[in-house]
Amino acid sequence: MKRLALLGTLFLWLAFNPAAAATNAWQEIKERGTLRVATDLSIPPSGMLDASLKPIGSDVETAQLLAQDWGLKLQFIETTGPTRIPNLQTGKADIVISTLSVTPQRAQVIDFTRAYAGLRSVIGAPAATKIGGWDDLKGKAITVTRGTTQDTQLSTEAAKRGFTVQRYDDDATLVTAAVSGQAFAVATSATLVNQIKKQNPKLAFEPKMTLQVFDLAIGVPKGQPELKAKLDEWIAANLKNGKLNAIYQKYHGEPIPPEIINR
Repeated sequence: MKRLALLGTLFLWLAFNPAAAATNAWQEIKERGTLRVATDLSIPPSGMLDASLKPIGSDVETAQLLAQDWGLKLQFIETTGPTRIPNLQTGKADIVISTLSVTPQRAQVIDFTRAYAGLRSVIGAPAATKIGGWDDLKGKAITVTRGTTQDTQLSTEAAKRGFTVQRYDDDATLVTAAVSGQAFAVATSATLVNQIKKQNPKLAFEPKMTLQVFDLAIGVPKGQPELKAKLDEWIAANLKNGKLNAIYQKYHGEPIPPEIINR
């Protein structure tokens, strides 16, 4: 009786977790002939829609290159930040390519490939502003987006370094403050600093200090070693030949951090 109950529980778990029931995701993808990729199309420049509602961006082109190299059709599974991993776990997507940074918490529920790109967290300021280290921030206010990793890190450093943290509720408001000259310096991604520079070339915001480099990797369902190995092999080859770097630089205005390329 207990054995039947356990079998019933296992059946229900597999029914609600089709990705877990798959014996070999790599073989299924090849037989299907279509690669389903979960990508957020509302986070420029990684994923977005152009004027004709066509997906573009660095993650979009990365997925397109992968499907092309593997001889597969590509299907984007539109997602948001919170639904990236659930789409993978429920079998709606085969993989996730969507600015997915590697964290210990996420690694408990999905597997990650080696990094195909990186997100550089920086302190940025106008070109004329001298910032060479923490001492140059004393007595200043550093602008961040509330609840981000930069907010967390600088909140810890503020008291001992002698600066204050000025918070805005979203990236758009932070960019407006920087472009209008209301921010002495911002702590955000290098990509966003480059976007600020484009909106106000006179101030010419630029990265001054690197706070941290986050690995961006492809999310893979747990228990699919062959698929992960194929992806790792593809990433290594396309980092070496420069194709992934060219895609990243096209959209982010700077190369992939060298510590990721040179691993």
